[in-house]
Amino acid sequence: MTASSASGGVRLSRRQLVDWLRLIRAENVGPATFRTLLNHYGSAAAALEALPELARRGGGARTPRIPTPEEAERELDRTLAAGARLVALGEEDYPPRLREIPAPPPLLAVRGDGECLRRPAVAIVGSRNASLPGLKMAERIARGLGERGYVVVSGLARGIDGTAHKAALGSGTVAVIAGGIDHIYPEEHRPLQDDILRNGGAVLTEMPFGWIPRAQDFPRRNRLVSGISLGVVVVEATAKSGTLHTVRFALEQSRDVFAVPGSPLDPRAEGTNKLIRDGARLVTSAADIVEELEPLLRRLPDRPADSGLMDPDDAGEDIGQIDDDARALVLDALGPVPMAVDDILLHTGLSPRVVNIILVELTLAGRVERHGSQLVALTF
Repeated sequence: MTASSASGGVRLSRRQLVDWLRLIRAENVGPATFRTLLNHYGSAAAALEALPELARRGGGARTPRIPTPEEAERELDRTLAAGARLVALGEEDYPPRLREIPAPPPLLAVRGDGECLRRPAVAIVGSRNASLPGLKMAERIARGLGERGYVVVSGLARGIDGTAHKAALGSGTVAVIAGGIDHIYPEEHRPLQDDILRNGGAVLTEMPFGWIPRAQDFPRRNRLVSGISLGVVVVEATAKSGTLHTVRFALEQSRDVFAVPGSPLDPRAEGTNKLIRDGARLVTSAADIVEELEPLLRRLPDRPADSGLMDPDDAGEDIGQIDDDARALVLDALGPVPMAVDDILLHTGLSPRVVNIILVELTLAGRVERHGSQLVALTF
């Protein structure tokens, strides 16, 4: 399957899917590195062959671990046995707005109805320890959005998330989880997950099968919650709430941010009130949100943008042409503080393709860490 045909709804073959799975599960390969490798080498199979040499060029002391074909086959089989499927970037079931974010996940594990993933969506997020008025507001907004044809997206957490999912069961809701597709957190929401699936909704994750979520995995989940959606509604959030990670991602992804005001005496409203002060749209109903989003919907193309991946038949430039002087220039530009890739390009005067490949070499060698898709820093 070519990348261009992927946008038309053609699916990866099982062999290609196994190659993609091995590449994204390889040590030190994240979505940004995966994209650069696929664009440069034209296929995951060719990129996998190149990984050891790339890590050596980057100064790595050892070859990054790459899952065997048997391990990837086993993860694929376990995913299918759990009633889920792997959806590749560019395939028909891949959420269209998620394709547009910087470094979208190459593969998603999905349970449920793919149709709801293609509909316009709005995220509703907020406090786990929500107030009764906050829960009522989340319920009212979620139900109102559903009545107007929107899918409600959230993170299946306690509090605002769970309430939003329940209110949108009849109209469609998507739960993004931080663990593997077989790990629901909190466990008490397993019945809610089952209700979502029975009512035509979907559950998805970018994490491997069997993955038990850690604290650092929830911001990754939040990046997908906002990425799937046209806008993010924050109902309640303290000043240091993890919910504000979702807002940061939404702003990076050019999504609209809405906030429900709360009492200045309630610390659970401190974060939302600050968002309003800083420019988020104050909303008290679904109608307020739809009023803002409808003009945007009319401007969106019928078909989302292509995934941006090259055809497998396209060859990248020979990385043997990248000399040690170019690598030295990039290393000199880097430091412990995250730096934008655009600043490295400006500082070095090298072409984007050369800089991206050098950064891949250093990442695979464990010498560079990516912060999002466009910031990089040396590891020490």
